[in-house]
Parts: sequence; structure tokens; C-alpha cells
Amino acid sequence: MQLYWLFFVLGRGRRVGVFVSKGGTGILFQILITASKELPPSEELMLQLHSLLAKVGPKDRKFGVKARLSGALNVTVNLMKQNIQNIKLLLPCLQVLRVYSTNSVNAISLGKNGVVELMFKIVAPYSKKNTSLLKVALDALGALLKSKTNARRAVDGGHVPILLAVYLDWHRNDTRHRHMLIRKGLLVCLRNITNIKLGRKAFVEADGMRVLYNSSTVSESETYTWQIIKALMVTSCVSSLFNHQNDDIETDLNKLHPKKNPGRPFEELRVYERFFLELSEDFQVRGRGVKQEEGSPVNATRHIQSPLLLGGIATRRVGGGGSNWGSDCGSEGTEDEGGEGAVLEVPDTALLLPMHDPDLYVEMVKGTNSVPQYAEVAYPDYFGHVAPTFREPLVERVYGVQRSKIFQDIERLIHPNDILDKVVYDLDIPSCPVIEDSGESLKFNSQFESGNLRKAVQVRKYEYDLVLNSDINSNHYHQWFYFEVSGMRVGSTYRFNIINCEKSNSQFNYGMQVLMYSVQEAISGRPRWVRTGTDICYYKNHFARSSIAAGGQKGKSYYTMTFSTNFSHKDDVCYFAYHYPYTYSTLKMHLSKLEALRTPQIYLRQDVLCETLGGNGCPLLTITAMPESNSNDHICQFRNRPLIFLSARVHPGETNASWVMKGTLEFLMGTSPLAASLREAYIFKIVPMLNPDGVINGNHRCSLSGEDLNRQWQNPNPELHPTIYHTKSLLQYLAHIQRAPLVFCDYHGHSRKKNVFMYGCSVKETVWQSNISATSSDLQEDLGYRALPKILSQIAPAFSMASCSFVVERSKESTARVVVWREIGVQRSYTMESTLCGCDQGKYKGLQIGTRELEEMGAQFCVALLRLKRLTGLRNHQHLLDLESDIIGTQSKVVSPTTYVMEEDEPSFLEAIDYSAESNDEDAEPENEHGIEVHENPEHHDHLSDSETNHRD
Repeated sequence: MQLYWLFFVLGRGRRVGVFVSKGGTGILFQILITASKELPPSEELMLQLHSLLAKVGPKDRKFGVKARLSGALNVTVNLMKQNIQNIKLLLPCLQVLRVYSTNSVNAISLGKNGVVELMFKIVAPYSKKNTSLLKVALDALGALLKSKTNARRAVDGGHVPILLAVYLDWHRNDTRHRHMLIRKGLLVCLRNITNIKLGRKAFVEADGMRVLYNSSTVSESETYTWQIIKALMVTSCVSSLFNHQNDDIETDLNKLHPKKNPGRPFEELRVYERFFLELSEDFQVRGRGVKQEEGSPVNATRHIQSPLLLGGIATRRVGGGGSNWGSDCGSEGTEDEGGEGAVLEVPDTALLLPMHDPDLYVEMVKGTNSVPQYAEVAYPDYFGHVAPTFREPLVERVYGVQRSKIFQDIERLIHPNDILDKVVYDLDIPSCPVIEDSGESLKFNSQFESGNLRKAVQVRKYEYDLVLNSDINSNHYHQWFYFEVSGMRVGSTYRFNIINCEKSNSQFNYGMQVLMYSVQEAISGRPRWVRTGTDICYYKNHFARSSIAAGGQKGKSYYTMTFSTNFSHKDDVCYFAYHYPYTYSTLKMHLSKLEALRTPQIYLRQDVLCETLGGNGCPLLTITAMPESNSNDHICQFRNRPLIFLSARVHPGETNASWVMKGTLEFLMGTSPLAASLREAYIFKIVPMLNPDGVINGNHRCSLSGEDLNRQWQNPNPELHPTIYHTKSLLQYLAHIQRAPLVFCDYHGHSRKKNVFMYGCSVKETVWQSNISATSSDLQEDLGYRALPKILSQIAPAFSMASCSFVVERSKESTARVVVWREIGVQRSYTMESTLCGCDQGKYKGLQIGTRELEEMGAQFCVALLRLKRLTGLRNHQHLLDLESDIIGTQSKVVSPTTYVMEEDEPSFLEAIDYSAESNDEDAEPENEHGIEVHENPEHHDHLSDSETNHRD
């Protein structure tokens, strides 16, 4: 009677927590053990005890461990076995068992004691009786089956067909959907069983895919079924909505305080003096030092007949399906064989693209060294790109599109005879990757600079699976794509599925589209990349990644990025790309055109910093203003200008960084008063492409060494990472001669976030975001690191100060930003990230970003530097007080103060998708001996009817 009184006293609120904190759980277990020794045990006492334990259990994080150590686990199991027909006593026992099973060690132990088999005796076909009991039993069974050992027991016991049959029975008879939680519980059990290979095999053999597919398409209200199918085939990609403590933040104060450490003796660095002629130039001969070094990629011969001919290599005829340009793969024919169609009408874009020259571009390609030895030029790179004048808004995600696409994927397994499964392009057949057919298939090609497509498989008449190449000397980093398509039919909707993406989420889920370039449109005077694609979504698929490709982790799967599109022109040749391509040959052409912009007032020097592993030159630019005269005062002012050091494109797939750099370079070489003032204020040292080899060969992140160059700055190898080694040496040389840059900025692209923003380095802000204690002296630092991003937020429409972070993390210690800050002593050391998608604030809110906006960002960066010069020259320090207030305001608003590139800033999808399904992990059982458990609180469901609970969900 006292226990019955205690049940009502505890209620559901804080009293339960207080009861647990005072040791109440242990007392209840002691009473339970004592009562179990009575023969026979009191049914009424056992009922009250288990009802109390069911209330207390979800509030006690170590409930499972206490139950196991006290022996209460076995008491409850034995009581269930003896009272399996006693519904009144069985219900509270199942409620307690549900909590026991959340502990992985308990789940294994219960499985060994036959509880899994016992639960299958309770699971029954459709009935209006005892629905609450069945719901709790399924919850407990689902928790038990999370253990792979128990899942194997279920498979070995032949229970998979039974679960499917029971589910189908409930689905057919529960026509008013009053017991959705029971059907959901059955599906959870099936999902957990199919987390192991043996379970998936049993599920397929029991025709489970067809059963669930048919049941989910019969009724639109059956929303959970398709989620389970998705868990079996594709698990959704949205990460947790909760913000966890960032363990990556650097907490070592000694590492946080920058210490100038050039690292190498000055004797070794003296060789880099030749890259800083401006610091010793006497200008007695006007114009000295502005000529470029031999071998620099400019002033090339401009003789070319067509964009398809490269130095004696046979003409490439693209297209197919009746195209006048079409020819067989590997044809050695001459231009005349193509008839009139071989003469390509090139649009005159000189007025629209003054910095582009098709003939010059092809000449630059001839001097570009690629691993596959590309002999072809892509038309978009030849014709050039004119930014469209119309706006391209972020695409609104259509509700249900992901469900629809996944169902189409599942139909391949259910109706295999409807699938063509025909390989139409395969780089593994180097002699002839384009596989000929009767003209019923598209033709693909990616054998040109920056191209990336390894294989194309025709799945259905108008659907193709595409496989991307990994980075060279690597087995992962599948993200960048750039390929050609021809032989299309007008009026037909084609679906393309890139099936080996790796990142767990993508801006393709949040409004981003792929880019398409039409040759027919270009010939008609509209040479431009445009955003295209409908029904775009990005989701996890059933293709398993090898443990080697997944960094040693098992059970990782690839992701599919799918989109549909229509073609407007017959016999067209179209190109698709992840983002606006910007090749190494484009850079060389651009630098050559920049040389033509030089006036007597501009000091421009182009050097070749080093040669890459692939034998390509890494350009280094010096830009400033010529001294007003040859007087000592003017030459002294010239030499003592602060330095700005800029770099870009260390990651090949981040092509937007090159477009931002293009905007910066063109502004610096411009004739505006602001550009002139900027040149007079600073000396610019610029490495516009840190990873030429990766760009040329279509890599996404790595160089030819198979390594991420932006993780090599701490200790770069001169043989494997020459561009990083020599760029760092330039900075070390400047540090030695006491001329460290005022600003260092490395241009990047970001695939997960919108807008343009910066990452910087701050001791104070890093300490604030960690739990370490620090004295006021430890936190003293100049707040000037915030000035440049603050200025950018005021003048650049695409820039977002709210997205900036100045936290130093351990995983970023070998990046350019942190190394230059820590070792070279550059306080204003930044990474500037530009979105690949679009903006969600400011002037461009709701729009996808284009090359015009990216180039504008590069120009605005220059304007911000000019304002920074004026700001730092002020005698009053009001701007520093403003920055201090900004930091204090930001501190209370920061939700995710991390520079981690995998961090997301998007809400979950609107679709009702179960994101809790785990990946198909074959790892060993986890044994949580410490008993740190996280429980869902199921108790409030137990007091509702199934229909009421369903309504609440």
C-alpha cells in the first residue's frame, strides 16, 4: 500500500529526479530482490514495484547498470516468463524491460537469456485487444534488436518473415490508422535487423522490399514505411539539430599565442630575395623589374584553326545522334571528313569578354601538362562565359521529391527486368571510353582539362547513373564534376544520378542547382553557364564505401545527387559542372591579358614561383604602383609600403575562389582612382593558384601527391608539396627581414554554407568558446583582426559577419591561416570562404551566386583593404572599441563557434523523414560498462490510446 502511495506522490516532474538523486532506484531494486525470494512472490507487490521502476527508469542515467549489478534484470525476466499470459503484470514488466534494453550490455545479456524469443511470442497479428501491451513490447524488442548479436538471433530464428507477415496484417486491417505506433514499432524492428548483412539477406529473401514498397504506395498516410525503406537502402543525411561541445577547439594557451618562428635559417631563405626585387629596386632605368621571367605563361603565339586542334593532334568531333559534329571515338580522320559541320562558327565575344581570347586559350592549353595528356578543349573554356543578366533564384525544394526519387531507385530492385544497366562511357577502357550504340543513348566525355566523369551507365531510357573519379593518388574526394553530354533528344526529361558523392549533406538540398553550358546557345551569341535542374536532391544510397576509402571506418555509404533536366536544342553539345569551371589554362590566359592592361603607372611583375609535380609553373604576381619619381624619398616610400599576401585555389574543386581572385586582379590592374590609391598604399604578392596540378586533372581537393595541400603548411615537403613549401618560404623570408604582411588571405569555397565569410585567429575568442581558465594577460590581444571582415560586412553585399569565426581549432593547425598567424606572426591572417550556392541575407538574399557576384566580392575585398589602410592610420581608436562591442555581442549569439567545414547552417528538410537510422555498420558490439545512457522518455505514451498518441506525433 505504501508503494502504491509512493507511485502517486512521485508524479512525473522533478520529484522523480529528486527520488533518483537520493538513491531511490537502488532501494527499489533491493525491495524487488527481496520480494522475489518469497515463494511464490506477491503479484501485487511485483506489479507496484515494476510500475514504480517504469516511472523512475527513464530519469536515471545509470538505471541499466544498477539493474544488472543488483540482479534485478534476471528477476524481471523470470517474472515475465512465468506470467506471459498475465497481461496486468506483463505490461509494467515490459515497460521496465524497455528501459533495461537501452543499455547495450543489458541488451546482449537479455538476448542470451532468451528474451528475444520471448518477445516474439508476445508479438501478435492484428487485434483490437491489448494494443498498449503490444506497443510497449515492440518498443522493447526494437531496443533489443539494436544489438547485432540479437539481430542475428532474430534472423537465425526465422523471425524476419514473421515480422513482415505481422506488419502486413496490421497494415491491411488497421484501415483507420488508429494504431500507427504499432506498425511503426514493427518497422523499427525490421530496420534494426537489416543493419546487419545477414538481416538484409533474410529481408530480401522474404520479399520484404516488395512488401514494404507496396504498402507504402497504397496509402499516402503510410509515411513511416517509406522512411524504413529509405533506411534499408538510403539513410538520410541531416545531422543532429543540437549543438554539442566542440572538442576540436585548441585549449593549449602556449599554442594559442602566436610566436614568430620563421623556422629556417636566413641563409637558406636568401634565395627568395629574387622574388622581392621591388624591395631593392632603384628605378634608375624606368620600367626595370616589371618584365616577367622567362618561362612565364604569357605572350604565347596566337595561331589556331579551331578549338579542337591541339598541336598536330587529330580534331575532336563531339556530339552524336545525328550531330554534324559527331564522329567515332578515337577517330584519326581529318577536318574535311566531317563535311560542312566541321567548320565551327565561333561567336564574337570580344566586346563582352575583353579578358578572354579563344585562340590564346588553346595555345595556353598546349603548354599545360596533365596526367592523362588531354588532347581536347572543352567548348565552355574556349568560348568563355558571359554572366547572365537575369537573376537565378535559389530553387524551392518540392515536397516529396526525395521520396519519389528513392521509390524510383527501389523499383530497380523490385523490377530488375525494366533496367537497362548499359555502360555508355567508361574511362577504364582508355582506348575508347565512349561506347557506341544505335543512337538511343547519350554520349559522354570528360577528357579535357578539369574534366571529371569516370563512368556513365544508362539505367532507363532517359536515366543515367554517373560515377566520378577520385582525386589522383587518392581513393576518395568525389565531389567536383565537369563533363560533356551530346546526342540528346529535345522534349524529353533526362535524369542524372551522381552516385558516389561522399559528404553527408549538400547545398543541393537547399536551393543550389548544377551548371549547364549549351554550345548551341554559345554559337547563337549567348556563351554562358546557367543554373539548371529540377527535382534536385541529395541523399544516402546503398552503395557501400570500402573501409580504405572511408578512412578505416566500416559501414559508410555513398550519397546520390540527382537532378532532372530538359534540352532545348537538337544536336546540341552540353556541359554540366559542379560550379563555374576555371582552369589552369584560363588563369594563364587571364594573366597574359592582364599584362596588356599594364600602364606606366603600374608595377606588375610575373614570376614562376616553382614547378609542380606535374611540371606546371606556379605563377607569382607582384602588383603595386610605380614610384612617382626616381627621387630617394619616392623610392623609399615605394619600398616601405605594407605588403598584402593573397593566395587561392589550394582546393581544385573550389573554383569560386578563382573567380573571386579574378575580380581582385582586375580591380588591382584597373584605372579607377580607388585602384590607383590601393596600388600606392600596398605591395601585393599574389599566388593565384596554389594547386595547378589538381585543377588541371579534375581533382576536388588534393594535389598529385594525393594530399590536401592546405593541411601541409606546418611542415611542407619541397618535393611533394612544392607550391606550399615555396609560398611558406616567401613568408618566412619576409618575417626574417621584418616585412611580414599586414594581411594574409587565402581564398576558398564552402560547400555547406551560404554567403561569403571569413575565418580568422583570436586567442580571446578561442578561450571564450572553451572551458580553459586564462588570466587577463593571457587574453590581451589587438582587436584589429576583426577590422577587415567588419569593413567587408558593410560594403560587400554577399558578405556575412554573422558567419565569420575567429576560433582556432586543433584540426586546422596545419592550414595556411593558422600557420601564417602562429609562425609568421600575421595578426590579420584569414581564410575567405565563398559559397558555392547562394545568399540568405543582404542584397542577394534568395539568389544563387554567379561569377558576377564572385568577381564583385574580389573587387570589394580590395576596397576594404583601402579602408583598412585609412582606418589603421587614424590616431583615435574608437574603431577598436566598436570591435570590442561586436565581440561581446557576438559571444552571446554564437551557436556553433567552429570553423569545421562539415558544420551545417541549414534546418532539417521539410519532408517527414526518420533521420535516426544508423548506417549499415558491421562493427563489434559496443559495451557501455559505464552505463552512460540516453533515454527517450516513453512514459507519456503509455497513458494514451494509440490513436491519441498517433495524433500527438
